[in-house]
Amino acid sequence: MADIFTREEVREMLYGKYIAPTIGKDEVFIGVEIEFPVLNLSRGPVDFGVVHDLTRRFKAEFGFYTAVIDADKEICSLVRFDNDDILSYDCSYNNLELSFGKEAELRKIKERFTAYYTFIQKTLAESGHTLTGLGVNPYRDRNNLVPIPNGRYRMLFHHLSQYTKYRDRIPMFFHPYPDYGMFSSASQVQLDVQYYRLVETIRAFSLLEPVKGLLFSNSVLTGENEALLCARDMLWENSTHGINPHNIGMYEPIPETVDELLEYIASTSIYCTEKEGKYINFEPVNIVEYFERRQVYGEYFDAETDTYRDIVFAPKSDDLKYLRSFKLEDLTFRGTIEFRSVCCQPVRDAFSVAAFHLGLLGHTDELCELFESDRAMYHHGYGAAELRKLFIRRELPVFADAKALRGLLIRVLDLASAGLRERGLGEEVELLPLYERAERLTNPARELLARTDAGESVENVVRDYAAL
Repeated sequence: MADIFTREEVREMLYGKYIAPTIGKDEVFIGVEIEFPVLNLSRGPVDFGVVHDLTRRFKAEFGFYTAVIDADKEICSLVRFDNDDILSYDCSYNNLELSFGKEAELRKIKERFTAYYTFIQKTLAESGHTLTGLGVNPYRDRNNLVPIPNGRYRMLFHHLSQYTKYRDRIPMFFHPYPDYGMFSSASQVQLDVQYYRLVETIRAFSLLEPVKGLLFSNSVLTGENEALLCARDMLWENSTHGINPHNIGMYEPIPETVDELLEYIASTSIYCTEKEGKYINFEPVNIVEYFERRQVYGEYFDAETDTYRDIVFAPKSDDLKYLRSFKLEDLTFRGTIEFRSVCCQPVRDAFSVAAFHLGLLGHTDELCELFESDRAMYHHGYGAAELRKLFIRRELPVFADAKALRGLLIRVLDLASAGLRERGLGEEVELLPLYERAERLTNPARELLARTDAGESVENVVRDYAAL
């Protein structure tokens, strides 16, 4: 039988999952996740045998343990129990992810990152492969874009590939890249947030998104769409993840109270669950409506027949853990906000992302005041979400004044630097590359295009962005 709940009961479940974990927090811990595209330097497809060999050697070198294996008995996730660090592959073996257990000091994460990354690069180089700091793999059309053969990623790719059946039913644009998770890479940060500052933090960082587009854009679909500097936004929003726009992108409207935030979460949709070892996907349905249903129609992958089969199942309360949104500021069940809008950065600048968010976390009031009086970006008839879309493009909007924008970026960076100096750990040094970008009004995507437009090879940029 289905577990049927009233709307108020679902709200209580959502409050318990997302809001309650922020109550009573008195420390700020940092979580860092960085995805990297894997490239074959001969410009051929990534050799998955090389990737699997790297995984085994990494496991032995750093004392990790196998966490997940795929259907072919290959390791797709490793964990280190003493600090919760994880090496995994996101969506496919073309995309390697390093995730770090929470720490109070950014320096400790960076030290482990440097050790891991150095080993990985040395090992991959033996076989003519590399990681690099690009948000979209420039060799994506050469790679074997197939999902990791396990339940989760097969289900995800199947869900994303079904966009064609929605095109005539839903008035939205769908891009033709259901495999985008196999060639796009992000740099994500999780920070603890206190209940009493929850809404304020989401508001301040939502208003910050256009600034982040200017500073961090680094995902160009080279050779296809070079007008868009952060294609990752489009790839997420114009996929089946974006059928319910409340599951992706920015908050529109930005919640003003915890109750409004809870209502926003209650407006999101669920599209998958797991039953008896089977990952099931189904048409996205509002989470409240989901728990009002006695049965749901879905599909699962049958490994014996190598086909997808229909299934009817009854919703259960445990399904709530499969509710996933992909907001640019994403409240998690850990009592953290996950900041998801930044592309993988050139490796030498990798920790500018975490430092930037960490430094601003304690200065959200000043950040909101800055944007309230700003005229370089705001107060031209556009809201935060519209400005984000404008400022991730190669051409700046017509109202933009370069000098005024530089001034705004410097003021934001000064706030972040002040926040880091207050911590007294020397973390503000990580912001130096961002000051350079602000002065030149550039970002890694602009630099990539400027260099290739001038006749420089993509390979040179790949090597440069891979350097520590």
